Amino acid sequence: MADKVTILMGSDSDLPVMRQAAEELERFGVGYRMTVASAHRTPEHVRDCVRRAEEDGVTVFICGAGGAAHLAGAVAALTIRPVIGVPLGSKLSGFDSLLSTAQMPRGVPVAAVAVDGAANAGILAVQILALSEPKLAEALRKDKQSMAQKVLRKAKNLA
Repeated sequence: MADKVTILMGSDSDLPVMRQAAEELERFGVGYRMTVASAHRTPEHVRDCVRRAEEDGVTVFICGAGGAAHLAGAVAALTIRPVIGVPLGSKLSGFDSLLSTAQMPRGVPVAAVAVDGAANAGILAVQILALSEPKLAEALRKDKQSMAQKVLRKAKNLA
């Protein structure tokens, strides 16, 4: 399984949240790589991670960071591939991270999910890949149908 997604996080303390993205990718059979890279402390390492990922054919980047949350933006500045930002909880309940992730300048977009929403970042990456991979598209359709059926069963049980 070739890696299609690179997951970067600013610190290994972010792993409990960012692991959720990896779990969603695994659920859909999507290969990924994951590492720690700080936009502020290791900018050259970030640049190297992006360059290597592109050379290896990675399609989507998922970046999680808290506070200033510049990792996703730094990666978006280095690639034309889609970047999904996961704002991580912080002293300000993640609101600072959310704004830092979402408020990117024109021409350097970052898709932002909810604070600590790494699972949705993983699913969004699968949706992006599904645009050119029919098997993933079908797996996503079945997953949505399964979610709907669970809700309908719960509604029926309450009635």
